Amino acid sequence: MSPQEIPKEMRAIQVIEYKKPYKINTIPVPSSLFPHDILVKVAVASNCHTDSMVSAGVFGTKLPCTGSHEGSGTVVSVGSEVSDIKVGDRGPENESQYCQEIDGMIGVTTHGCFAEYVKADARCSTKLPDKVSFLSAAPLACAGRTVWRSVLQTGLKKGEWICFVGSGGGLGHLGVQFAKALGLKVVGIDARDEGLALTKEYGADLVVDARKGKEANVKEIQDATPGNLGVDASVTLAEAESAAGLACAVTRMHGTMIQIAQPDEVKVPFAELIFRNIKIHGSLISSAEESKSMLDCIAEHGITVKTNQFHGLDKIEELVEMVHGGKIQGKAVIVVDQEQLEQEKKIGAKF
Repeated sequence: MSPQEIPKEMRAIQVIEYKKPYKINTIPVPSSLFPHDILVKVAVASNCHTDSMVSAGVFGTKLPCTGSHEGSGTVVSVGSEVSDIKVGDRGPENESQYCQEIDGMIGVTTHGCFAEYVKADARCSTKLPDKVSFLSAAPLACAGRTVWRSVLQTGLKKGEWICFVGSGGGLGHLGVQFAKALGLKVVGIDARDEGLALTKEYGADLVVDARKGKEANVKEIQDATPGNLGVDASVTLAEAESAAGLACAVTRMHGTMIQIAQPDEVKVPFAELIFRNIKIHGSLISSAEESKSMLDCIAEHGITVKTNQFHGLDKIEELVEMVHGGKIQGKAVIVVDQEQLEQEKKIGAKF
């Protein structure tokens, strides 16, 4: 696409007022790129729990702001200092993980992917292998990168046990697949019938219903693990008040719990920390190199993302209704540009 072919205006789904429904507006297509910027024609944009936090005003986002920090598409323009990404490349977009000097986070404090075009930092964007589809790539920009890093952060070796608390959600079903691909034994805990079914579908070695209660969950998991000790490490993905404590309780003494969920307060009974020496480790999204290793793993092992597709930006209200309905399996995405999905079939995109 030449500069002359890039339109001046585009449609975008925006937060106009906190705690109010999204609004679809016509806004300018980003026209000036900083040296490390790329302009991406969005193929697919994905919804994330963080989007509801933005809408609620948790981050103090300056409004109006285009939503979604999970997107995939094709590069149509690059900044003067971009060397490793070129026009025509395919990729998911996101921002740096721990940098304190960034100008903004896509879809959180700067305009995001719920639009026909999005501007991103090339240094924090990852080119897609031909086998990885736009439909999978959009959720991977946050959900995939986050849960992939959580598995890496456990430091577990092949054959050891990991537990995901909240295994049947957007991050959880990816975590189960990543862990299995790395040769780990997987326990999935969820409190919804839909989540339990999804956990089982994606190959968890043990699926546990959180509604049975902490005591029953701990016994079931200890009975299934070597020495009746519990899992070697756990990952907390659920925001329920009891989730972090449950993750610690099912983890063996001296084990590690990785905290991913972002409730206002993370609550863990003191006995888990003091008497059982559970180490709690927070984690954000993957680095650029970790992201590349995630995409390589997906292409090698055929890992897939469970998506609920909505076609067109005007379907945002239907998407929000599904997400807040409590019955969703996997991720909700908006197909912004169907033509790109048709084109990628020619290069073998299938995962």
